[in-house]
Amino acid sequence: MPFIPHTEEEIKSMLDAIGASSIDDLFDEIPAELRAEGLKIEPGMTELEISRLMNARANKDGTPAVFVGAGAYEHHIPAAVWEIATRGEFYSAYTPYQAEASQGTLQLLYEFQSMIAHLTAMDVSNASLYDGASALAEAVLMAVRANRKSKSNRILMPRTVNPVYRKVAHAIVRNQGITLEELDYDNAGGHIDPASLPAEPGDVAALVIPQPNFFGVLEEVDALTDWAHSHGMLVIAVVNPTALAMLTPPGEWGETGADIAIGDGQPLGAPLASGGPYFGFMTTKQEFVRQMPGRIIGKTVDLDGKDGYALTLQAREQHIRRSKATSNICTNQGLLTTAATIYMSLMGGAGLEQVALLSHANTNSLADKLTAAGAEKVFNRPVFHEVVLRMPKPVSDISAAMAEQNIVAGFDLGDDYPELSGCMMVCATETKSDADLDNYVETFNRICTQA
Repeated sequence: MPFIPHTEEEIKSMLDAIGASSIDDLFDEIPAELRAEGLKIEPGMTELEISRLMNARANKDGTPAVFVGAGAYEHHIPAAVWEIATRGEFYSAYTPYQAEASQGTLQLLYEFQSMIAHLTAMDVSNASLYDGASALAEAVLMAVRANRKSKSNRILMPRTVNPVYRKVAHAIVRNQGITLEELDYDNAGGHIDPASLPAEPGDVAALVIPQPNFFGVLEEVDALTDWAHSHGMLVIAVVNPTALAMLTPPGEWGETGADIAIGDGQPLGAPLASGGPYFGFMTTKQEFVRQMPGRIIGKTVDLDGKDGYALTLQAREQHIRRSKATSNICTNQGLLTTAATIYMSLMGGAGLEQVALLSHANTNSLADKLTAAGAEKVFNRPVFHEVVLRMPKPVSDISAAMAEQNIVAGFDLGDDYPELSGCMMVCATETKSDADLDNYVETFNRICTQA
């Protein structure tokens, strides 16, 4: 969408209308000592020049073959997704506070909520959050509020949860007296062994369960969920939406299902774009809906009996007293949510399942080829997206050498998991052909056999 700035005549007309002689007059209340002086701002560019500049910067990323995963997945996105999402009606839409003028946006968000609730088998969804990491933090805060049987601010947080998610959650909740207590994983399986959980954990507000976990390993979600509920905890599920097309959804875990489910919607139509933007989703049971942060779109009927949509259960700081708000940071990522809704509509259940099955098959195929070439599988349990391999050479050396061949080889686990130094996590989605996998393995083999 092109940006058309105001002309000098329009600026002068607006300033005259409010009785200001210059734009600087609009900021005269800022003390002089607080104003930045001597800023070196480059001269303005023409549209042609700025297009060249932005294209050059974008091209610096190149178009490598990506095998990283670790929360950022390269899936095929049908061309129609962003052709529709970037239409002016969606692309420039603002928060739909005025319902009668925002029915299209509200209906789309309502459909998004319906799809996500169905995908997770939960009762209700909000209209998205910033990203998966902050959604986990919001879920922790929500669980402490919602668990009326617990007086604790303790949350059991497995190390198998994405380390970025754990860091973000800690940063947001630590000053509110909430403690994230780490649960270590089984060295052989790469999962939380239910048998290792304490018989008497004490008063704990919630247990976090990732599925699949950060290593790609499948957790024993039924046993973990029932253990948590038997000790008065709520269960926070951290899930991959693509995986839910073939795995048991959190609403069906154990005897009564998870209580809150969150994740990142990036796999649903958001491209890899130098780190973002992403969006978070959150679903919950009906009994906890009033504790859920973010916007919820409701469906109703107007005076003429026609379907209509409106914001409902508005518990944000913009609507109620700040101290009573469920969150002071929550918002919805409208554009990304729009793309996800279109993506899910186009793919349908069968399409999502096919993506999941192909991704699973490609990851297993790549892992088998790499183990035959000298790598070693670290964990012995089933995986979905990722697989952890111990490398025959230092991970940094392999990554650098493969990058020279235009391949992003995988994720080095050594920084976040010192005990897994020398291990790389690889991922292959449905976008990878047999030729792509063979090229990866041939390049890997050549690098590892060099003296």
